[in-house]
Amino acid sequence: MERGFVSGDETGTTTRRSPREVARQVLEIEGRAILGLLPHLDESFDRAVRLIQDSPGRVVCSGMGKSGLVMKKVAATLASTGTPSLFLHPAEAIHGDLGMIVPGDVVLAASYSGTTEELMRLVETLKRLGVPLITLTGSAGSPLAKSSDIHLPVPIDREACPLNLAPTASTTATLALADALAMALLEARGFTPEDFARLHPGGRLGKRLLRVADLMHQGEALPRVDQATPMREVIYEMSRKGLGITAVTDSDGHLVGCISDGDLRRRLADDDGLLQRTAVDCLHPSPLAIGPEELAPAALKRMEDHRITSLFVTDHDGRLLGLVHLHQLWGLELF
Repeated sequence: MERGFVSGDETGTTTRRSPREVARQVLEIEGRAILGLLPHLDESFDRAVRLIQDSPGRVVCSGMGKSGLVMKKVAATLASTGTPSLFLHPAEAIHGDLGMIVPGDVVLAASYSGTTEELMRLVETLKRLGVPLITLTGSAGSPLAKSSDIHLPVPIDREACPLNLAPTASTTATLALADALAMALLEARGFTPEDFARLHPGGRLGKRLLRVADLMHQGEALPRVDQATPMREVIYEMSRKGLGITAVTDSDGHLVGCISDGDLRRRLADDDGLLQRTAVDCLHPSPLAIGPEELAPAALKRMEDHRITSLFVTDHDGRLLGLVHLHQLWGLELF
């Protein structure tokens, strides 16, 4: 027999529902809770965005219990999308951590009931410090909402819990509204994919948004010789840098060619006087190059399309800046 969940009606009759029926009801209730926020979006939301955007400090997110867990995620979302943020546990705040809040900060607090004691005890300190308070509660008439500078309502019809007790729809709606606030701030700040990449260097998206300039070998790590360099020194430069290739530049630093391990092997087969020649005699002219602002996937595609393992990096005038190697890009797992 399939296991299920028991629920009751007003007559005391109990019915057993399948897990999928319970799940469907939970998703429907939570979906309605989110959509139910739309009529409550008003000028207060715009003011909240402007207040945070114009504040020189951080957004200090706070909440107790399940709301606290939601606000930890909110703090992380804000911080990762260009709004400096941190989470402050309200109970720990009133036991010594109030020093984490400084003038210039904005406090963003969530409490569905709007009566959370630990948050209410923060209000006096916030007023003394002149730190504005934005609250997300289920009731505009709650003490916390009335004490705030801006109140963002998060009303719901009921929790998704079959007992209408466990915070479910209320926390989902709170998280959704806070996400909307974070995304509105992202757009207001002009936050770009490149900004996101700088804050997520270890993630796959961050790696895909890395620029060639962030990856290229440059300075002492860049193999390069000038046109008059004897081939004996060219071979030494290639061996010392260990990339199997070297750039050849003119006196102004323009990339005029390259010499690779493959070029050397082919010449050694039929040129007994190779070591008496200079780089200009043996270079492969007009090697492929890419700009430093191009993204890593573009460099990888160009290498794979042309079946090469190294790609030089040049500025708009053709001056050599660096070199990226195929193995670097493979290691990033760009696709």
